[in-house]
Amino acid sequence: MCLGIPGKITAITDAARLMAMADVSGVRREVNVACITGDDPSALIGQWALIHVGFAMSLIDEDEAAKTLEALRDLGEAQETLNQMAASDKALAAGVET
Repeated sequence: MCLGIPGKITAITDAARLMAMADVSGVRREVNVACITGDDPSALIGQWALIHVGFAMSLIDEDEAAKTLEALRDLGEAQETLNQMAASDKALAAGVET
């Protein structure tokens, strides 16, 4: 299974190599846009794409990007709660009060 994270293409960094800068939840990273570009890579600026291991895999609309980011935030919060519960259970099993 692979997970694509929504990122917004903010600039083309190397048109010859089809590289662009993407903003992924406030983190900027360079990604390859070969899978999503046409004749003019600069047309991608402002577009949302699913980013996976340094590649923009497919274009998505802004609404889909927002929904996906919200779901990922919710999963992160749920995982944090599960981690806290597990730590509490370990402490209780060891006889330590939390």
